[in-house]
Amino acid sequence: MAGLASDGSNPDLSLLYDINGLAKDAPSWLDRTMEFIGEYGIMLAMVLVVLWCWWSVRRRGTTEDSVAAVAGLIWAPLAAGIALLVNIPIRGFVERPRPFLDHQGIEVLVAGKTDYSFVSDHATMAMALGAGLFVAHRRFGLAAIGLALAEGFCRVYMGVHYPTDVVGGFALGTAVTLLLAPLALALLTPLVSAVARSGRVAWLVRSRRAAAGSADLPETLGVPEPRTEGSGAGDKDLAA
Repeated sequence: MAGLASDGSNPDLSLLYDINGLAKDAPSWLDRTMEFIGEYGIMLAMVLVVLWCWWSVRRRGTTEDSVAAVAGLIWAPLAAGIALLVNIPIRGFVERPRPFLDHQGIEVLVAGKTDYSFVSDHATMAMALGAGLFVAHRRFGLAAIGLALAEGFCRVYMGVHYPTDVVGGFALGTAVTLLLAPLALALLTPLVSAVARSGRVAWLVRSRRAAAGSADLPETLGVPEPRTEGSGAGDKDLAA
């Protein structure tokens, strides 16, 4: 697969040189910043977006909406982990070397990368999280997908991946997340609903203040409305 990028006329290689060439012209402080962002910064931002989304959905909307959103939030990191596991045999089968090993003139911002290049783990994980967040909450999901695209750009800018490594990672992360989402949510939603009905940890799904002000909690979770003694409608039904 290294031959895919061995020809200088290959658009994959040309785009690599165009994007990575920006690192050569940039000041050293900018390269160090991009190195941190590409290796750790965007992943940390993803975690913050997930936490922000969780904090938001548990305080707003109905309990049913909160249960569905929290189930999606749980699925997002699980999908990322599964996608990374799927990538292990893909990397071993393709065996594509890092671009700086096969081509001269690549500005490498992160040294010590000795594993295979296709598919990018960072791009796979970032897009899996983005797609999972999109399933849970559209607005936060779009923000996360934007971060995933930025992650892909950084990986090429840093000289550690070809553009097709990044595109492959995006495709893998999205496919694993969306294809397995129906089954995952079918398993996770009842579990999250049970948590929402519990007393001690229900705040993980629905804030106490929001739950106290919500009139649809019993109906949404399938819990019958409690009857009160002497209710008019109930007495009429019994009398009939």
